[in-house]
Amino acid sequence: QVQLVESGGGLVQAGGSLRLSCAASGLTFSNYTMGWFRQAPGKEREFVAAISWSGGGTDYADSVKGRSTISRDNAKNTVYLQMERLKPEDTAVYYCAAKWILRSSYDYWGQGTQVTVSS
Repeated sequence: QVQLVESGGGLVQAGGSLRLSCAASGLTFSNYTMGWFRQAPGKEREFVAAISWSGGGTDYADSVKGRSTISRDNAKNTVYLQMERLKPEDTAVYYCAAKWILRSSYDYWGQGTQVTVSS
């Protein structure tokens, strides 16, 4: 049974930083591209960042590029999202997702962790 468990969310002031973590189990972690998505109240879920199975390739949404870093530790089956210079518009539930390397869509999703940025 695949599980993705996010942690590290919370309340932070604008300009602050957070590091989100996602611990994966029940899958061969190094065979999966990992992604972070977010959903703000009343909005569609949107892509934030992704990292290839090896960690050698990353991709970011324009809204977080330059302020966020995605990384992974395949020995710990964990993916991270370091977010800096947070803005109120970053407020959302952040989800971790896993996509098998040959697939085009994400196979597994976590339950999400709330990030709230106060102005």
